[in-house]
Amino acid sequence: MILGIDIGGTTTDLAGFDGDALVDVISVKASDPLASASGALGKFINKHNIPLSKIKKIAITGVGSSFIDMNLFGIETVKINEFTSIGLGGTYLVQADEAIVVSMGTGTAFVRVANGKVKHLGGTGVGGGTLMGLSKELLHTLDFKKVLEMSEKGDLGKVDLQLGDISQEEIGTLQKWITVSNFGKSSDDAAKEDLAAGIFNMVFQTIGMLSIFAARMEGDKNIIFTGQLANIPYGQRVLNSLIEAKLFDGNFKFPEYAEFSTAIGAAICLMKNNL
Repeated sequence: MILGIDIGGTTTDLAGFDGDALVDVISVKASDPLASASGALGKFINKHNIPLSKIKKIAITGVGSSFIDMNLFGIETVKINEFTSIGLGGTYLVQADEAIVVSMGTGTAFVRVANGKVKHLGGTGVGGGTLMGLSKELLHTLDFKKVLEMSEKGDLGKVDLQLGDISQEEIGTLQKWITVSNFGKSSDDAAKEDLAAGIFNMVFQTIGMLSIFAARMEGDKNIIFTGQLANIPYGQRVLNSLIEAKLFDGNFKFPEYAEFSTAIGAAICLMKNNL
């Protein structure tokens, strides 16, 4: 059995493989990298009632892996490049050979996978951290579930300047509801729900457009969204609206287990390269 562990700043994800089969995925929260990795491993072992001897190797990745220079529970532990893990995990989840893989975490990373190779294209500081930071400043809460519920009730027309606000006609293929300026029309009567919608819209539109630019640059038609933000329905609607607006003629994919993609990719890298 091979385990992949993605050690983040506050959340650690684990994916377990038995041969080529994905057995299970789990997540734990802890601020200390070693404690969170050990906790995830212990939780997996207890859940499946398996002996340590059954685990052949462990692949670790993520920012927290830099703090671990030892084998976990005496099991051979190998560090895997995070960008490689992102790329291999994303393409595994949708069974694609070539794609742009977008990892949406605290910030956002963009990688390209082609011919079995992974290339880091770049990234942006806009991501989940932006969502929570702006929510704290504008909405005075760090309760993500609450902010998400508020955004579903918000009116973007109260905060975003849209093409229809400044033009009586569509411009080229751009429709009147296209955003001209995020928060460019924020009115005095904008409710917290409107601000919440504006925050989500800005973050996901920014990530979406950067993803499209990356795909155009590399000549790809598939963009795979992974990470903690990938399966948020509101975010998916914002991203899909970019395709509806004819800004991209390819496909957006939101795979199951998207939040565990990097852990999955680390394990796959270990298995493929026999490290």
